[in-house]
Amino acid sequence: MNPAYATADHTFTVPLDHADPDGPAIEVFAREVADPARAGERLPWLLFLQGGPGGKSPRPSAGSPGWLARAVKTHRVLLLDQRGTGRSTPVTARAASRFPSAAALAAHLSHFRADAIVDDAELIRRRLCGDEPWETLGQSYGGFLTLTYLSRAPQGLRACYVTGGLPGLTATAQEVYARTYPRVRDRVHAHYARYPADAPLLRKIADLLDAEDVRLPDGDRLTTRRLRTLGLALGMGDGFERLHWLLDEAFDPAGGLSDTFLHQVAALTGFTGNPLYGVLQESLYGQGAGPTGWAAHRALAAHPEFAEDADPLLLTGEMMYPWMFRDIAGLRPFAGAADLLAERADWPPLYDPARLAANEVPLAALVYHDDMYVDAGLSLATARSVGAARVWVTNEWEHDGVHVSGGRVLSRLMDMAVGRA
Repeated sequence: MNPAYATADHTFTVPLDHADPDGPAIEVFAREVADPARAGERLPWLLFLQGGPGGKSPRPSAGSPGWLARAVKTHRVLLLDQRGTGRSTPVTARAASRFPSAAALAAHLSHFRADAIVDDAELIRRRLCGDEPWETLGQSYGGFLTLTYLSRAPQGLRACYVTGGLPGLTATAQEVYARTYPRVRDRVHAHYARYPADAPLLRKIADLLDAEDVRLPDGDRLTTRRLRTLGLALGMGDGFERLHWLLDEAFDPAGGLSDTFLHQVAALTGFTGNPLYGVLQESLYGQGAGPTGWAAHRALAAHPEFAEDADPLLLTGEMMYPWMFRDIAGLRPFAGAADLLAERADWPPLYDPARLAANEVPLAALVYHDDMYVDAGLSLATARSVGAARVWVTNEWEHDGVHVSGGRVLSRLMDMAVGRA
C-alpha cells in the first residue's frame, strides 16, 4: 500500500534574535509533505502556520488534518514547528528551569512572538525557494502571523489563506478579554442547554474540590479554578461532546472522582506539551500600548457571573491567570518570567496598518461568526483595513472548521483568492 503522503524533514539553524545574526542560534524544524504521485514535480509551496501560540504543527496521517489531502493536490506543503515548539529547540518546563533567573528567561521568551516566527519563515523560504514567493494557510494564531507577515515581508507571499484568525490590529489585551468573557459565557450556557445534567454535575465536582484536597496524578491539587479551565475546549466543533463524555465518567462508583477523570483533566489542563501557549498568550497583544498586565485576570472583575461559587458554574476559555503559574507544574518554572512579560511596556508593533492598507497580496479569510476564541467584530474591522482582502463569514463550523471540513474550506479560500468565489 502506498503511503498517504511523501514527506521529508528539514532542520534550519536560525538566530535567536534576527537583529543579532551572529548571536545565539536555535533550530527550527519543518516537514515537507507532498502527494506521492507528484513528489517529483515542481509545485508551488504552501506554508502552514499553526494555531496557538505554542503548538507544534500537525503530524500528517491518512485522514488528518482534513485540509492536507486537498492541499497536496496542487501544492507542496511545509508544516512548520514554530520556534520553541515540537522539534524546534522546544521551550519546555525542563528547559525553562535551566535559566539562571526569571529575567534571563523572560529575555529569551521575548524572541518567540510573531515577528521572530515570520523572520524564521522568510529565512526558510529563501533556502527552499530562492526568490520565489509562497502561499500560506494560517489557522487561528496562524492568521495573526499572516498579518505580521504581510506587514514585514509581503514580497515573500503569493497568496494568503486565513481561517478564524484575523486579529484586531490595534486591540489591546484588555479590549480582547472584555469581548471574550461574554462569548465564553454564552458558549457555556449553550453547553448546558444541550446537556442540562452537566450543570449540576460540574457544581457537585466543584463543591467536592472546595471541601477536599484532591490531587492529580502529577501531584498538583485539582481546584475549582483549574476545573473551570476545561471550558477552553468549548469553542471547537466537538467541544460540547468532549466535555460531556469527560464528565460522564467523573465519579468512581466506589466514591470520589475517578482515576480516568483525573488523568484526563491533568492532560487537558497541564500544558505539558505546550507551555508557550500559556506563557505567550497575552504577549500576542503587546504593541507598545503599555503592559498587558494580566489582562484576562483584570477583565474578570467586570463579570461577576464568573464567580467560583456561582450556580451554574461558568467555565473559562482562552484566558491565562497568574495563579496558573503557581498551581500547575508544567507552568511553574515560567512563573517569574511570565510576571515580567506581563509588566513589559515596550513591545514592538506586530502590524503595519499603512502597509496593510496598501497590500496587494491576495488575502482570503474565513471568519467564524460564532468564534469563541477570535472576536468576529475585530476580524471584520481588520478585513476592511487590509487591501486585497476577501472575507467569507459563516456559522457552519466552529473554530476548527478548516480541520474538520475535509478540503472544502481550503478549496473555497483558494477560489476566493483568484476571484472564482
